[in-house]
Amino acid sequence: MKTTFVAISLGALVALPPMAAMAQSAPEQVAQAATSDTAHAAGGGSHSRHLRHRSNQSRERARAGAEHMRQMRMAPAAPKS
Repeated sequence: MKTTFVAISLGALVALPPMAAMAQSAPEQVAQAATSDTAHAAGGGSHSRHLRHRSNQSRERARAGAEHMRQMRMAPAAPKS
């Protein structure tokens, strides 16, 4: 029981100082987010925008991979010494 209490106390001592530092800087971040011209305060966009982006990621990744393979196929062979 005492060991558990000591472990919880040490965990709180380690975790609380960073949280206090974040709480002090939070009003500046909120003011900055409120002045931006985005649809949401966090600036992340809507859920449907997120889904559209996710659906295009695989297409862009495949296109980039194909371009890389074309570049590798067309590249001249390195001179052998």
